[in-house]
Amino acid sequence: MSKIHAAITAVNGYVPEYVLTNKELETMVDTNDEWIVSRTGIKERRILKGEGLATSDLAVPAVKGLLEKRGITAEDIDLIIFCTSTPDMLFPATANILADKIGAKNAWGYDLQAACSGFLFGLTTGSQFIESGKHKKVLVVGADKMSSVVNYTDRNTCILFGDGCGAVLLEPNTEGNGIQDTILKTDGSGGQYLNIKGGGSLNPASHETVEAGLHYAYQEGKTVFKFAVTNMADVAHEIMVRNQLTADDIAWLVPHQANKRIIDATAERAGLPEEKVMVNIHKYGNTTSGTIPLCLWEWESQLKKGDNLILAAFGGGFTWGSVYLKWAY
Repeated sequence: MSKIHAAITAVNGYVPEYVLTNKELETMVDTNDEWIVSRTGIKERRILKGEGLATSDLAVPAVKGLLEKRGITAEDIDLIIFCTSTPDMLFPATANILADKIGAKNAWGYDLQAACSGFLFGLTTGSQFIESGKHKKVLVVGADKMSSVVNYTDRNTCILFGDGCGAVLLEPNTEGNGIQDTILKTDGSGGQYLNIKGGGSLNPASHETVEAGLHYAYQEGKTVFKFAVTNMADVAHEIMVRNQLTADDIAWLVPHQANKRIIDATAERAGLPEEKVMVNIHKYGNTTSGTIPLCLWEWESQLKKGDNLILAAFGGGFTWGSVYLKWAY
């Protein structure tokens, strides 16, 4: 019997209409377009505006479009893994809220939190359910409403993040396509440099935590950059070596969109030219769990069956990892 791989059989994305440009940010904090672009590569980002809208509302149009593309209904989904750092609520899981909103009556689901590496952790986890033979259709969603946890008076963080969602469907494949290998890593000692301190059991919400700004994303930029630029590049290289892949074998590098300089360092470590690297950070900024599936969505028309893809990410925690997959359609 042929080995079962978990293959991506459909991908879709959604970004909100509102565009927050660097020019507008200049009116909010002490920064400028040249400074932002030279350090991050970001020119604009999308923001979800509107009363009562949450991360699940980014996922609904992304997933509905995916189901339509694949020609299936929400009731065909077995499992939803929702990768996010900005859940609608602490509980119930945003996966369950999404299931209700789209009518996925036969699916169970849960949220997965690995910061910006979330989608890779979710993809790896979802693949296990497919490879085991227990599940046939697993939905992996990467979505974040980062605008809900960004302090727009902090110029070090507010320039980086945007809102968005990407989603993929995993199904069994016996042709040899799909997820081939994964490397995932964590280092909890890095948690102090990139976090949201308020709102959990350590610092429950109070007047004091709100006044101290503990519910906003905090980042010690230089430390995070140094760690990310090394580890994201190294893990992409590691998975290529482990699978005896050269730059010529790779069709695309799909890096997490955190910073253009980190993307460039990862491509260089993998020996890949610019034309083989998916980059949309200039348009969307860092959508955390959403960046990699949003890239796959935007480049879908250029992907060919059998293409070798290397996915790489780094996130708070610290978390980082890489996935090697063969495109299935």
